[in-house]
Amino acid sequence: MKLPATFDELVETANELELYKKLIFQLNKDLLLANINLDFHEDVLPSSLKLILHEKIYKLIQEKFTEYLNLLYIIDVPEKAVKALDGEDLLKLSEDVSFLILKREWQKVWFRNKYS
Repeated sequence: MKLPATFDELVETANELELYKKLIFQLNKDLLLANINLDFHEDVLPSSLKLILHEKIYKLIQEKFTEYLNLLYIIDVPEKAVKALDGEDLLKLSEDVSFLILKREWQKVWFRNKYS
């Protein structure tokens, strides 16, 4: 499996394989497990998904860091990937972490679809 390098590539691949709604479902499931008050409608536009998730991650980093770490743990975002990000610009960091979250959720959906 070749992981998408950009958000647009991820959405394009998910749509091609008709797995976009499953991606949203998986994201909602893990957000609920992490007690994060955010629930996306299955027909959410990719641009809205990106923007809302980015804003939520930004607020979590600033205001609820423990909950942010818990979310990363529950979603199983690789610690190495998070540590490799530049933490100087909080806005850029939250955008990059949002993409890492979506990429990990995409892996889960793709593997479940391929091997079940």
